[in-house]
Amino acid sequence: MITWMQKKLALSKKGAIGLIKGMIWSALSYLTLMIPMGILVVFVGEVLDSILSGNYEGANLFFYIALIVIAIIVMIPFHSLQYGSVFIATYEESANKRIALAKKLRQLPLSFFGQRDVGDLTTTLMSDCTGMEHAFSHAVPQLGGALIYTVAVTCMMIAINIKMAIALFWVFPVSLFIILATRGLQERAGKKYLAASVECADGIQECLETVREIKAYNYKNEYLKKLFAKMDEVEKAKVRSELTTDAFLGMGQVFLRFGLVTVIVTGGSLLFKGEISLTVYFMFLMAATRIYDPLSGVLANIAEIFTAKLRIERMQEIENMEVLDGEGDVNVDGYDICFDHVGFSYKDEGRVLKDVSFVAKQGEITALVGPSGSGKSTAAKLAARFWDVNEGKITLGGIDIKTVNPEELLKNFSIVFQDVVLFDNTVMENIRVGRKDATDDEVKAAAKAAQCSEFIEHLPNGYDTVIGENGAMLSGGERQRLSIARAILKNAPVILLDEATASLDVENETLVQKAISRLITGKTVLIIAHRMRTVAGADKIIVLKDGYVAEQGTSDELNKKGGIYKRMVELQRESESWEV
Repeated sequence: MITWMQKKLALSKKGAIGLIKGMIWSALSYLTLMIPMGILVVFVGEVLDSILSGNYEGANLFFYIALIVIAIIVMIPFHSLQYGSVFIATYEESANKRIALAKKLRQLPLSFFGQRDVGDLTTTLMSDCTGMEHAFSHAVPQLGGALIYTVAVTCMMIAINIKMAIALFWVFPVSLFIILATRGLQERAGKKYLAASVECADGIQECLETVREIKAYNYKNEYLKKLFAKMDEVEKAKVRSELTTDAFLGMGQVFLRFGLVTVIVTGGSLLFKGEISLTVYFMFLMAATRIYDPLSGVLANIAEIFTAKLRIERMQEIENMEVLDGEGDVNVDGYDICFDHVGFSYKDEGRVLKDVSFVAKQGEITALVGPSGSGKSTAAKLAARFWDVNEGKITLGGIDIKTVNPEELLKNFSIVFQDVVLFDNTVMENIRVGRKDATDDEVKAAAKAAQCSEFIEHLPNGYDTVIGENGAMLSGGERQRLSIARAILKNAPVILLDEATASLDVENETLVQKAISRLITGKTVLIIAHRMRTVAGADKIIVLKDGYVAEQGTSDELNKKGGIYKRMVELQRESESWEV
């Protein structure tokens, strides 16, 4: 049972056990609701029997009042335990589920994030988890409890009178069939709503990220028109989903009420024939007024579980993704990076790298250059195992990086990306991301080496200035220099620089290159750049074209060959002489 619930409902073992406990306490709390009704039936039965026998002496009213008070006292702890077991366990499981998904996302290769956008993942972590949380706190335990309660009451009623029990319960299987038979329609409507929600979330996020471009190009009206259309589609899809579910749910719940009619008719007939007593007849009438409310809840909870199942499947899709694994403790022999006949392609795309072979030696600068789309950034990211190669292998210090745990591998890398990401925190803490245990003096030394100290001193609170979301207070060049400071602070044996100086002016580019030159002593440096002056002093230049290694050598050697590299240098010189 526990294993089945873990698999079908994407629960942890603790969460499955908590849910089972919630079902049991829900069933017990439902059963306690029958106690007052039982007392009332006994009381009315005693009164009726006395009247019919002509020996009416009057029921002991105070005795029955005392019984009802005792029943209420008994009911309170059951309902309290139900609340605690259901809601507290559900909220703990929901929190653990979000944490587990976040940990899973951290272990997934970047190829996964290329296939799923941020809006979709945000919807899964927030909206889907919230939907699952509501289902597990308000639907699943109550459903299980109501079913246990219904079975118990049915057995009791059958023991009293099978004909009346059939008259009472025959409507439930028919109503249940209506809900289950229309599951496909409900799920299709639910999927359309979820798809519309994800698309709308994507549109809102895109709008916030590109608001400057939208305003700069007077694109506001057209863009908002499309965004509002997505919002309208979410609303329409939600209405269709709710209408589909409620239509069949309402049909099933209305059909349940026919049970009261059959109880009245059947009971009257049996009472007239003398097959049941007036007390039994009254008891089934009382049961009919109580039993259909939990049964209506069963139908509603089943419908909600159908919707929750769609959200669970989205979460399970993430949980079932293959992660990049490997050894956690590997001793490498030096830090040479060797590409050995590497081939790679993104999913459903053509090959990006084809039979690429080169060695980036420790203590040297190896530059990757080439036209846009030639595979430079892909090669650098493969070296850090952001993806796994499709062909050949990449080694670090003679060890195939496929055999190394990605997080353990990345301890050896300092990386400066072309697209800098900063946090809404102080300058000090943004640089300290490079090494969390670094002292303030070490952070400042790294900032100085990355040519950051001058602009930091002009900030309102210096290193304690909060720079806003993604460094909104800073210029592009300042943001990139902070990223370089992180890499300097980490002081890893391998340095990857992906267009690290792209946003710097000539003066700052020269200063940063000097800082990098002091950093690389005894380290493996892999630089990607479009500016030829950035890579002119590299120990080795790898020229990529259409995914192949077209040329490799020093700047002087490649210039003498008169190939692609020389042509790129000449074109850049021509562009520098252009005038407006």
